[in-house]
Amino acid sequence: MSSTLNSEEVVKNNLDYTLFSWSKQAGLNPIHAERAEGVYVYQKNGKKILDFSSQLMNVNIGHGNQRITEAVSNQMKKFTFVYPGMATDVRGELGKKIAEITPGNLTKSLFTLGGAEAIENAIKLARIYTGRHKIISHYRAYHGATAGAMSVSGDPRRFAMDSQAAPNFVHVENPYAYRCPWGTDSIEECGRMALEHLERVIKFENPDAVAAILFEGESGSSGCIKYPPFYWKKLREMADKYGILLIDDEVMSGFGRTGKMFGIDHHDTTPDIMCLAKGLTSGYLPLGAMVVTDKIAKHFDDIPMVLGLTYSAHSVSCAAALENIKIIEENNLVENSAKMGLYMEKKIAELAEKHPSIGDFRNTGLLGCIELVKNRETKEPVTPWNAKPSEMEVTNRMAAKMKELGMFTFVRWNWIFIAPPLIITESEIDEGIEILSQVIAIADEYCN
Repeated sequence: MSSTLNSEEVVKNNLDYTLFSWSKQAGLNPIHAERAEGVYVYQKNGKKILDFSSQLMNVNIGHGNQRITEAVSNQMKKFTFVYPGMATDVRGELGKKIAEITPGNLTKSLFTLGGAEAIENAIKLARIYTGRHKIISHYRAYHGATAGAMSVSGDPRRFAMDSQAAPNFVHVENPYAYRCPWGTDSIEECGRMALEHLERVIKFENPDAVAAILFEGESGSSGCIKYPPFYWKKLREMADKYGILLIDDEVMSGFGRTGKMFGIDHHDTTPDIMCLAKGLTSGYLPLGAMVVTDKIAKHFDDIPMVLGLTYSAHSVSCAAALENIKIIEENNLVENSAKMGLYMEKKIAELAEKHPSIGDFRNTGLLGCIELVKNRETKEPVTPWNAKPSEMEVTNRMAAKMKELGMFTFVRWNWIFIAPPLIITESEIDEGIEILSQVIAIADEYCN
């Protein structure tokens, strides 16, 4: 049903009666999205906005695919909700499909309503299964906004609740080659130092107390930090050495985003637990999943698995996910992600020749991040990491320019993220690159 309200009235209702995430509430001017199709979101005035981040890196199949609408409608005609203790066709089909496309012996899924819940349940399951309590994760990583997921995140968004953070989470440095904590000159050497650091921390924390290592399959909103090619394999070896579970957070990097079905597929490694969401339904409906190996699943054959959610395996969301995966496979979107990722890298390399503020571009498939600096030699960022409001001039100017030019993606500190829908074409990338060039010209003004 179309609204009879004008755009100003819609925005006013939103501001007067709802709260907006991650923002001070005064002074907001949100985009009024009226419809969306393909790689574009349309405002009520007809202006189109190029979606260069798939909203929250989740609309993998693009906007407005009516196959999802039909699949959801057909399910709702049968029933919308039964409690999670009942078996349903769509739940079983989706579970079977996930077992087929995930690596190795990952075989059984517990369905949640999002990524944070998948992370929460993975943490709980790891502790129940191992009888241990500590979880190790990266400082430069974000795993969700619920209490446990935020506590295990190293991202500074956790600082607001630090005084009441959940206990027994330990953080380690990333193999951030561009700004290597150990001053190395290569991604391989930085990776080796990061692994040695991790093993030291495991020993300091008592290996018999560590339940799991929880890392992103491919780094996302903390800067798309690339893993060395051997990193995940060495993690697997280290986890096995100490009897620690390996949890792979694929919430952002899953379902074709990186040019493989999952980020970890680039590393030919199987985790013990995999967390899914976002691209699982491409955001058409809320759904997440915690997928475990056959070994872990068998552990609960004769003892209760004390995990559960009212909306676990919600049939309508499962229908959306099942159809979404079919679309990804039938339209070769994983392959297109890899192909368009290479084209994106070529175009950003051309931008770097024009714009001295581009210090680095890290990308896998269609999950990328431009890092902007004042000086390529010193690598001084145009905006500091976790900048105070008074230090955000460059970032705020770039974000405003991007909105003015009709593009949506995330400008965070000195990073611009690039993660468009996997259906994107070369001509649509060219359109985005032209806008990015005008945005990055602002950062160039601050170069020295």
